[in-house]
Amino acid sequence: MRPVHKGNIVILTGAGISAESGIRTFRASDGLWEEHHIEDVATPEGYKRDPELVHRFYNARRELLHTVEPNAAHLALAKLEAQWPDQVTIVTQNIDDLHERAGSKNVLHMHGELLKARCPHSKQTIDWPTAIQSTDMCQCCQFPEPLRPHVVWFGEMPLGLDRIYQALSEASLFISIGTSGNVYPAAGLVHEAAMHNAHTIEINLEPSQGKTHFAEHRYGRATIEVVKYVEELLEAR
Repeated sequence: MRPVHKGNIVILTGAGISAESGIRTFRASDGLWEEHHIEDVATPEGYKRDPELVHRFYNARRELLHTVEPNAAHLALAKLEAQWPDQVTIVTQNIDDLHERAGSKNVLHMHGELLKARCPHSKQTIDWPTAIQSTDMCQCCQFPEPLRPHVVWFGEMPLGLDRIYQALSEASLFISIGTSGNVYPAAGLVHEAAMHNAHTIEINLEPSQGKTHFAEHRYGRATIEVVKYVEELLEAR
């Protein structure tokens, strides 16, 4: 008999869920991201050293994002949120907007959002679906600052941690989808969920580095395994 889950659900998603939409997964093992050195395009120091390069890099990612669509896994999670009687919160490490375009409304982007720009001084964010140029300035400061990508780089603090930990403290089910399990604090969210007695499940293409911390595991393509699991959850309710 399938277990019947009740209560709030927190879902952590990583690059693996968007890979099947055509967005390449982030691989740091070789020190490269889309043929660029990580320290050049994903650190505050790299941005300070060459803001033009960093803007070109994220402008290319932004242009690609406009050519891809949410896949079946994104759509299944939006369906779960719409039909589940309690709260469903998606915590994503991804900077794309595929969850929102699939219909999910309660999404927390802990690593920022590609389609937003940010004032480095006031931290105010602005919807920015087109290319950011180094000459684009904020309008919130007395002395306008150049806008930067609203992306959390290495060495910076992830966003929304208070809201994330609050959601975990109230969750009865924690689902991790398409994550490597080696980037903290995201990799530690399973411990937080388990500490509050949530059932934990990993859905991944292959076992993550944190496999042993999950009570349940399912391996395969997100477009198959996530869809299947969501249907099981909704049917059991």
